[in-house]
Amino acid sequence: MSRTGDHAGAVDGRLEALLSGAGDAGSQPWPRRMAAAVALELRLLTPLAAPAVVVYMLIIVMSSATQIFCGQLGNVQLAAASLGNNGIQVFAYGLMLGMGSAVETLCGQAYGAEKYEMLGVYLQRSTILLMATGVPLAAMYAFSEPILLLLGQSPEIAGAAAEFAYGLIPQIFAYAANFPIQKFLQAQSIVAPSAYILAGSFALHLPLSWLAVYKLGLGLLGASLTLSLTWWVLVAGQFAYIVWSPRCKATWTGLTWAAFADLPGFAGLSAASAVMLALEVWYFQVLILLAGMLPDPQVALDSLTVCTSIQSWVFMISVGFNAAASVRVGNELGAGNPRSAAFSAWMVTAVSAFVSVIAGLVTFMLRDKLSYIFTGGEVVSRAVADLCPLLVGTIVLCGIQPVLSGEGLWGGMIGGTLIQTLILIWITFRTDWNKEVEEARKRLDKWDDTRQPLLANK
Repeated sequence: MSRTGDHAGAVDGRLEALLSGAGDAGSQPWPRRMAAAVALELRLLTPLAAPAVVVYMLIIVMSSATQIFCGQLGNVQLAAASLGNNGIQVFAYGLMLGMGSAVETLCGQAYGAEKYEMLGVYLQRSTILLMATGVPLAAMYAFSEPILLLLGQSPEIAGAAAEFAYGLIPQIFAYAANFPIQKFLQAQSIVAPSAYILAGSFALHLPLSWLAVYKLGLGLLGASLTLSLTWWVLVAGQFAYIVWSPRCKATWTGLTWAAFADLPGFAGLSAASAVMLALEVWYFQVLILLAGMLPDPQVALDSLTVCTSIQSWVFMISVGFNAAASVRVGNELGAGNPRSAAFSAWMVTAVSAFVSVIAGLVTFMLRDKLSYIFTGGEVVSRAVADLCPLLVGTIVLCGIQPVLSGEGLWGGMIGGTLIQTLILIWITFRTDWNKEVEEARKRLDKWDDTRQPLLANK
């Protein structure tokens, strides 16, 4: 398929030429070629990363805003919202995000290989799987109170957290629709529209949360129901963009029975993605559950919530660059450019590490004031200040390896995070990028063969 319209020049080979010294680039000295490659990659990453940072920042701020509304009701409500939002909800978030990341891999490679029509098939196939996965997760939410009691949480906090979790059940299925849509758009370097739609959703979320929590007196249930509604507004806006925008004309051709083809094979790839990403997210969930078992669970949960929320805000900057790098690496692999794919991976690692060091320094300087964003309790403020050195260490490490990780709990986790980061650096260094290009080509050929007869029968 030839490149047309907005898809022209998605991967033009300039970076590969600079890195390999092919063509006119071969006459330039190596330092000049590397400087040009760095400048070019930054120009390619920034238009993707900037709106992606806005998207991920708004998502985490929206969730944190819900916790802030709950925190103003009291420390018990803040602890319950933390346990519900960061304990129960994170289980579904990690699983859905992990499974949805298969779309990121496949769509990025298909786009780089110019098999644009396959992106819509991958989007629908992933949505079907994630919606089916949401059914047992909804049942888990419905029985969250006995589950939390079984895990050793205090009855007061477990009951309040369950009330909060009931309102998050619709959000599960919003996740199932959002993550495939988000990855579908990112693979085409379409990121800004999602940022605009999310900004509008967030602007709606704040007054609705105030109305539900304070004016209507719905408390924790009202806060979580409003959060679920906002997520569905986001999903509806993004899907409307896909259907009506000319930029998605080649990649979205409508609903197709091809989405049901070889679902077990696609589920296997989604499960592999889920294992890699969900375990990292559930890592944080274990901390929240352990904090709820400490002698003073309110203070432990509240202080841990403040620290992890701040860490998440800062971390979203790195996540935005990581999302952009995923698009770049996938596109280059699909186009058969192994050097460019490896270079993009190393560039985003360097940028994320730099940003995280700066953010860690700023966080440490403001350590005595951070908790008052969430709650006015002085006891919680002192606990947050005590945790802040560990928080800074986690921020810096998470600039390279995304692991959300109190003093005893958190300090014990940093060593594991450091080891994980070093292992990932070693794996990236040892990756055979030529082999990855070949694997991407084989995967695309396999899915393309599956699609052809189904579309032909329509």
